[in-house]
Amino acid sequence: MPSINPDRLLGDLYKLRTFGTYKTGVHRPTFSPEDVASRQWLTERMTEAGLDAQIDGIGNVIGFTRASGRKMLAGSHIESQNYAGWLDGPLGVIYALEAARALREDKATGDAGVDVVAFCDEEGHFGSFFGSRSFIGDIAEADIDKAKDRTSGKPMRDALKDAGYAGRPRLKIDPRRYVGYFEAHIEQGRTLESGNLKVGVVTGLVGLWNYRITAIGQQNHAGTTMMWERRDAGMTMVRLLAAIDRRFGEIKAARTVWTFGSARFEPGEPSIIPGRAEAVLQFRDADMAVLERMEKALFELVEETNRAGPCELTIANLRRSVPAAMNEGFQQAIEAAVAHHAPGLGIRMPSGAGHDAQVMAQVIPAAMLFVPSIGGISHHWSEDTSDADIVLGARVFCDAVASVLKD
Repeated sequence: MPSINPDRLLGDLYKLRTFGTYKTGVHRPTFSPEDVASRQWLTERMTEAGLDAQIDGIGNVIGFTRASGRKMLAGSHIESQNYAGWLDGPLGVIYALEAARALREDKATGDAGVDVVAFCDEEGHFGSFFGSRSFIGDIAEADIDKAKDRTSGKPMRDALKDAGYAGRPRLKIDPRRYVGYFEAHIEQGRTLESGNLKVGVVTGLVGLWNYRITAIGQQNHAGTTMMWERRDAGMTMVRLLAAIDRRFGEIKAARTVWTFGSARFEPGEPSIIPGRAEAVLQFRDADMAVLERMEKALFELVEETNRAGPCELTIANLRRSVPAAMNEGFQQAIEAAVAHHAPGLGIRMPSGAGHDAQVMAQVIPAAMLFVPSIGGISHHWSEDTSDADIVLGARVFCDAVASVLKD
């Protein structure tokens, strides 16, 4: 099997960490100056590795191998959540780059190759998996026209122009080019760490569905309006959220999760009855039937609350990603590599987070592997993984890719 270069691998990861450094993590939101600079740096590293590299019209960075034989697409993303970790995304991109270099340098695998991709905006600053969905043809120009940065409100068109990407074509996948897609990621949980394990072989990825619920009542004085005559949007929302939590607890599957990540009352003053309330609900599961069951219950509860009054409720879908199963043969290849490099230290497990792999799985076979997250921390600047675990994961990743390409 081809051999990775640990110093080169870690050197690239540590260099990426300098773009937007924040404490021990990074702040590198999509199309920020730091993100744009990191994409240019990655393009240069891809070129040095013998790949034909370019940045397309949505910000995807893609390096195409010149190998004549079987090809794998591999990668992840390099932008970050706000004030977040240094490995969430970059680990998978640099694993892919190192695998491409290792295969190119090994005479036994010289005719096989890896195309390396850093998909744009997996973290959702402008939308849901915009880069990978664009690559499979699932993003229309109208989607880009409507997209805005969730923090600043800046239109995506303006961000693309400022980054220098406006007017470039958006690249589309040719599924016939690839055997499949491989992605690596930190676990973002404690399953591996708590079990003293080193590699997670991902079996499937969850679907992630977000909804905005809005209640409209009547803003009024909190001291002079009797309880029986109030149309309190805040109280209506609180009661609905409690009912959703109870119902979901009754119909959930073993790994279903849900979160009310945002809630606010307007005008938000102690002496004013809220005239408007808004909450955002997210639920996740790897089974489409479970997601549909949760959605049905949600809409039933909203309808029941509307019938009961006294406030008017509306609900809007914000995001619906499709769950995806990972390819069985690819899982076996990862397990074989684990057996070679870390016998007994791997486990099959689902992913509770969404990743570009579930988008790519819609058009080509896909696989994912996880390495441990220290303390299970992710989406925070203290996120970390030991160098030893990073290197071990890269060896497993590279061996698995090479074995699939040899078959």
